[in-house]
Amino acid sequence: MTRIDRERPEPLYHQLEVLLRARILSGEWPAESRIPTEQELCDAYQVSRVTARQAIRNLVEGGYLVRRAGLGTFVTAPLLTAGERGLKSFSEEMRALSLRPGATLLELKEADADQTELERLELPVGSRVVRIKRLRTGDGRPIGLQHTRLPAARFPDLEAVDLADRSLYELLEQRFGVVVAEARETFWVSKVPAEDAGILQVDRGVCAFRVERVAMDASGVPIEFTTSLMRGDRYKIHWVLKGGTVTRSTQEGRIT
Repeated sequence: MTRIDRERPEPLYHQLEVLLRARILSGEWPAESRIPTEQELCDAYQVSRVTARQAIRNLVEGGYLVRRAGLGTFVTAPLLTAGERGLKSFSEEMRALSLRPGATLLELKEADADQTELERLELPVGSRVVRIKRLRTGDGRPIGLQHTRLPAARFPDLEAVDLADRSLYELLEQRFGVVVAEARETFWVSKVPAEDAGILQVDRGVCAFRVERVAMDASGVPIEFTTSLMRGDRYKIHWVLKGGTVTRSTQEGRIT
């Protein structure tokens, strides 16, 4: 279909939606480009404002478009779907999505472990940890914030290592001979704190995924405690259940 056909049984808004989606998928309207206004679409396709608005609303809900207050409506990037998660680092997940992983170091220091860090890493009172805060990116665009804590005694002088644009898991294996063998993750949804909104380039108060991961070595000893704040407009978590058991999990990400 290349034009609105009033003889067809499909509603006009649906026909317009199909036509606009085709322009997005063909690359005529590339990612981050602003599409014509509602009035311009009405003029181009000879439809009412109500029809144009409904077609755009459906494409926004479908993740093809995003409205930006005061600026207009823009095209998002194509949907990217990861396979089974397995035990992967952020860098490995980005590469699996054909994206260039990146990391901007925001904080790296050694400090006394607080109660939560002692519990998650199963450390004795008085232990110290290395705290790492990084902005994680895919193809240079913000994906999430990660706060990682590692036992300082096990990873000495880690605060002197350059962690920008580098996989932490690869570093731990190459420098310390430690391989992550198992991890426990917990997901929940929360609002993005005001202090993190600017870093993630989102409006304050929008929802995001919080992920808590505790990773263990081959002996079952905790070596990493990480909390991540992942942009809610970039990911969907899809669980596949069979016989009452989680058999597989996949992540879907629309990277914009």
